[in-house]
Amino acid sequence: MTTLTATSLWRDRQFRRFWSAQTVSEFGDRVTELALPLIAVLLLDATPAQVGFLTAAVWLPNIASLFIGTWVDHRPDKRQLMIAADLFRATLLLSLPVAYWLDLLTLGHLYAIAVLAGIADVVFGTSYASFFVRLVPRDKFLEANSKLSATRSISFMGGPAVAGALVQWLTAPVAILVDAFSFLVAAVQLGRLKTPPGPAEESTEPLLHRARAGMTYLLQHPYLRRSLGCATTVNFFNLISLALLVLFASRNLELSAGTIGLAFGIGATGGLLGALAASPLSRIFGAGRVIAAGSIIFPGSVAIAALADGPTWVRASALAAAEFVGAFAVMCFDVPLNSLQAAVTHDHMRSRVAGAFSSINYGVRPLGALVGGFLGTWIGVRETLLISAAGGLLAVLWLIRSPIIRTRDLDGLQPP
Repeated sequence: MTTLTATSLWRDRQFRRFWSAQTVSEFGDRVTELALPLIAVLLLDATPAQVGFLTAAVWLPNIASLFIGTWVDHRPDKRQLMIAADLFRATLLLSLPVAYWLDLLTLGHLYAIAVLAGIADVVFGTSYASFFVRLVPRDKFLEANSKLSATRSISFMGGPAVAGALVQWLTAPVAILVDAFSFLVAAVQLGRLKTPPGPAEESTEPLLHRARAGMTYLLQHPYLRRSLGCATTVNFFNLISLALLVLFASRNLELSAGTIGLAFGIGATGGLLGALAASPLSRIFGAGRVIAAGSIIFPGSVAIAALADGPTWVRASALAAAEFVGAFAVMCFDVPLNSLQAAVTHDHMRSRVAGAFSSINYGVRPLGALVGGFLGTWIGVRETLLISAAGGLLAVLWLIRSPIIRTRDLDGLQPP
């Protein structure tokens, strides 16, 4: 089932190559995550509602994840789909600086890129679910997720600071070239992998029937159903604040792009610590309790930034502190939860289940972003962030009386 036999993932060339591809892509993404809303805010004078629409557009394609994942299940070589998705995203991002140089840049262009790149991201994500379990052996799931999450956290440390500097020096549209290049490098690295393709799902059922079977499996699964409810609640309230955070930092806290990037980068050190700490904390306290704690602390952390006031260094420090606490908590939430989901899902259902999960869990993000944009316009951006922090605390209710919160380790878990 897997190509890895080394006792440590550090020693396996295949995993290291894949890891390097993800690392480059993650750093590039940090540039776009800061540059895209800044293009809307600084160059196109977008309102809070329009920034909310832009964030919603990024996540809108996830509503179709169930059907995309079902289609992906029929493709034997998931790696080729991942490469195609990376190349497509690189091409899309290259159009931004071209439009800027030709003085053709509009909000409509940003929305179109957000939606199309989001579709490619869904293809990549649903392919990844099946590819991961062929690349990594079952007893290395936690280690692999921890390493990949640590890399993601490091990208959040250095990426925003570099992104902020690039935006100030080169302008936001030109800075996005860095992310386009990162997708090209990632595609090359994925192309060098020798992992054999897994068997495609053999079924004569129509796509709609197979998609319904994936959703039914998800909603009837005792672990997956509760994790879905918890993660969806977290994502909804997190997107309310995420849609407005860059705007809030720029207009309400009156911070420059470089300062915002530096604050995000400093705060992201919490993500690295969280990724490294998630596995040992799960062994000490139990995976379920660590997931529950992360589901409370992560969405509530934005209140630190929302309540910021005073001189510039205090406001910047509060933004960094909110990022640090939230980044640490989300790693303690994601690492054990992703590993648990991988352990309890049947192989032949992975892409469909990943798609069904994303359709709901990520599909709610556009709604959260739209709610954030409208609330920010109606009652104010600061007040909206506080509502987001309070509402996110409801996520832990899904874990009460669930088998997840009683789970200590993954060794005994099997698909039902």
